[in-house]
Amino acid sequence: MLTQTTTRVLEPADLGAALAVLESAPVENAFVTARVRMAGLDPWRLGGEMWGWYSEGRLTSLCYAGANLVPICATPEAVRAFADRARRIGRRCSSIVGPAGPTGELWRLLEPAWGPARDVRAHQPLMVTEEPSATVTPDPLVRRVRKDEMDVIMPACVAMFTEEVGVSPMAGDGGLLYQARVAELVAAGRSFARIDDGKVVFKAEIGAATRQACQIQGVWVAPEHRGKGLSETGMAAVLQYALADIAPVVSLYVNDYNTPARAAYHRVGFRETGAFMSVLF
Repeated sequence: MLTQTTTRVLEPADLGAALAVLESAPVENAFVTARVRMAGLDPWRLGGEMWGWYSEGRLTSLCYAGANLVPICATPEAVRAFADRARRIGRRCSSIVGPAGPTGELWRLLEPAWGPARDVRAHQPLMVTEEPSATVTPDPLVRRVRKDEMDVIMPACVAMFTEEVGVSPMAGDGGLLYQARVAELVAAGRSFARIDDGKVVFKAEIGAATRQACQIQGVWVAPEHRGKGLSETGMAAVLQYALADIAPVVSLYVNDYNTPARAAYHRVGFRETGAFMSVLF
């Protein structure tokens, strides 16, 4: 039986050891690594706790416990310890997300206490590339969204989120947190769109960025423009920006049932290297 002392909440002094674990898998861990690089390990600044699993006195696995529960480089023993801690505390997250193997085992252990989930996406291919598209010409009209275009980009962001997640980001707090996140990405130069006659035709963001890798998210094409190849040319443009300005490796993950999107990303030059899993509450 695992004891409470097997895993503990990390403190700011543990930052170096935590980054060593995170950066051992820079593509898979880009989201959490970016947060830790920006905020450190103080729970208030990080937006959640970072749990650490020690094997023979050495930190080997992590679990970010904030709005998302994210197992990181988690061994089977670490997953059991994280599940034990999560059960004792109770569910505070809106999702569990991470590499499919550890995330699936974490959910198997937590489902009796936390279930049922609103949705389980058990296999979301992780796609990666290090090169600009060799086959798709970037859309020259895709550009960075300006700070004064928040009122233009927000409806598209809300539509994408609602379509993808199944609930509106405007619920609860009226969308204040979501709008702040969109504004943060716009201000950082990581929000991209093609805007025709004041309306968003295509959009995507680079949601997480480290020195080693970045992750594209929120890809969306206006419904009336779908089927025209805009997701491919738009993604080729965002990929070009990302490789030139942000990181040497670009990744994304996609629902396995979204066959058109997977095919489009393959045509742009992405290859599947693994899989994520998401459990939505």
